[in-house]
Amino acid sequence: MSADLPTARLDLALRAAATRLPGPDARHEAEHLLLQVLGRDRAWLFAHGDDSLTEPQAASFEALLTRRAAGEPLAYLLGRRGFWTLDLQVSPATLIPRPETERLVELALERLPDDRTLRVADLGTGSGAIALALASERPQAQVVATDVSEDALRVAQANASANRIANVAFRCGSWLAPLADERFDLIASNPPYIADGDPHLGRGDLRFEPPTALSSGADGLDAIREIVATAPAHLLPGGWLLLEHGWDQGAAIRALLLAAGFVEVATWTDLEQRDRVTLGRVTEAQDRSS
Repeated sequence: MSADLPTARLDLALRAAATRLPGPDARHEAEHLLLQVLGRDRAWLFAHGDDSLTEPQAASFEALLTRRAAGEPLAYLLGRRGFWTLDLQVSPATLIPRPETERLVELALERLPDDRTLRVADLGTGSGAIALALASERPQAQVVATDVSEDALRVAQANASANRIANVAFRCGSWLAPLADERFDLIASNPPYIADGDPHLGRGDLRFEPPTALSSGADGLDAIREIVATAPAHLLPGGWLLLEHGWDQGAAIRALLLAAGFVEVATWTDLEQRDRVTLGRVTEAQDRSS
């Protein structure tokens, strides 16, 4: 950015910043970064476009622009990401919540009546996105969220507090391990499902997200295999398991669920008509025998 940035008008600084960022959302992203520095909202910026940046503001804006131009995710730079109806804190300890995961929330809510107490588990909760979305929509439900990362759980707990959602408990541990002999009406998870060594892991936002939350074994299905194998013992009769996964993994995950004795197994697509969520239900007989 030009040497006279410290005294640049906000509208001019924003225009110059947008030329440094790639893609069709460059102006939008530059605006978010500037508002982060200013601590103001968009309406204020429009009304004060001819105000000038102070030197400290200019330095902060420059630092954020440089990081974003190098590919660091906007959500990490802002420390926040919207998901469902919630404003969530995110950090490099958590995955960045994505719109396609809202499909998992929708499908779970369809299987969670709103007129009675239910028990729900979210495995590998990260920022708490799925657990908090479900808890906010089903206030009578008791939701338990697990994650192996203590740093991620601290973020999720902060999000629960900030969004005033009290019907969620957090447990540290891998997948279902922290849940002992507890049973649930529904278990949901967005586990890692990218194959180790997949070239996508070295591109875009994925370069900055926690590797253990992204990839899982040679075919990407190691975590899902573990969850499918252990979930029946933690589901109440008729309980559901819902798993988010990659666009080309639906058939493989349906086979895993069927082999584990699940019924009503099906794969649902996201808004772009790609396979996104596979689910199944345990039967009462299966539950008694587990």
